[in-house]
Amino acid sequence: MKTTSIKFKTVNEYLSALPPNTKAILKEVRKTIKEAAPQAEEMISYNMPAFKLHGGLIWYAAWNEHISLYPRTLRMETSIKELSEYEGSKGTIKFPIDKPIPYDLISRIVKFRVKETREGAKAKKK
Repeated sequence: MKTTSIKFKTVNEYLSALPPNTKAILKEVRKTIKEAAPQAEEMISYNMPAFKLHGGLIWYAAWNEHISLYPRTLRMETSIKELSEYEGSKGTIKFPIDKPIPYDLISRIVKFRVKETREGAKAKKK
């Protein structure tokens, strides 16, 4: 998706710029994230949909051939073995649009990130 010239103010604006199939996928990703982290706050960050909880929790974006989740952490990679099945680099997990999206895996990723951010917030307080 080419969005570099558009500055989105809301997640709905971002979603409205997508082709129908990709929009449907991202709406389901959004719902999955909200269910996995209901206390997280939704926002636009780095011009893409994001959720924050004790800082940045998770970002997601649409591309021509895949959707991406950010961040992919080293702890996450060692704890969630299924991540090795998906391409990614520099903290990115890529899910091809032409294959079934693993929403259950996305839910586990978000829950893992909630745990990471809470642990980080506790460590900062000490």
